[in-house]
Amino acid sequence: MQGSSSTSIDSFLKWLEQEGKSSNTISTYHQELKKFEQWLQGNHQEIGDVTQKDVQDYILFLEEKGKSPITTDKILGAIRTFSKYLKKPHITLGIHIQKADKKDEIEVLSKKECEKLLSEVREQENERNIAIVYMLLHTGIRVSELCGLDQSDLDLNEGFLKVVSPHDKERVIPLSEELKQHLKSYLPLNPVENALFVSKSNERLTERAVQYMLKKYGVNAQKLRHTFCQQLIDKGVSLEVVSKLAGHKDINVTKRYARSRVQQSEYEDAIRKTFSPE
Repeated sequence: MQGSSSTSIDSFLKWLEQEGKSSNTISTYHQELKKFEQWLQGNHQEIGDVTQKDVQDYILFLEEKGKSPITTDKILGAIRTFSKYLKKPHITLGIHIQKADKKDEIEVLSKKECEKLLSEVREQENERNIAIVYMLLHTGIRVSELCGLDQSDLDLNEGFLKVVSPHDKERVIPLSEELKQHLKSYLPLNPVENALFVSKSNERLTERAVQYMLKKYGVNAQKLRHTFCQQLIDKGVSLEVVSKLAGHKDINVTKRYARSRVQQSEYEDAIRKTFSPE
């Protein structure tokens, strides 16, 4: 057992040994519970005081990070066993996991839905939230990347955003005129010198807080990211460009957006253009 583990996790792992669980199972539970604990602590919560809402928010967080439903369900299984050990089995009841009914289906907002979303956000007159939604929709960055942004990553004069992820190369994303205007409206209201997006208590905004805000409008960051990529593809932007802007490690991920919008008429046009007599 690692010395950094919380007492409740340590005792849980010993209990699993007594129950005859395999070393692989115990190791997996240990790893996943430590990740869960770190996420909770990042949101000022302790694993011994975990609630049903915490579990559902964590599952949402995993889905936002791109975890598959199968992986997410396995992680929930570890938390479910742990909750039974804590004699709190109710905290994992009714937890919703997105189902992968259609592997290649990508959920995006239509043009009308985008306009409706942006209109609703603007009506609330919260400059920070307006800037966040435009940022996600007009740059396609991940919610983790958004929360990690510093003001120094932004160049409003040149009109670009620098994004650095732990495992990705630095990428530069041009800013739309609308996004620049909303950032200019928001920045004077931010009293801190480093973090770009902050909470009411002037601390760096957490992924959880962003998810809460977006949930009020019936969307999530992943859907806005998908919409960004899909709109570029629909406008004829090359896969290579979209892949670089989105920070995809594998261009096959980007190709999903091309597949999802190929219409039957395009197939017909392709055949007609290629094989029609001149």
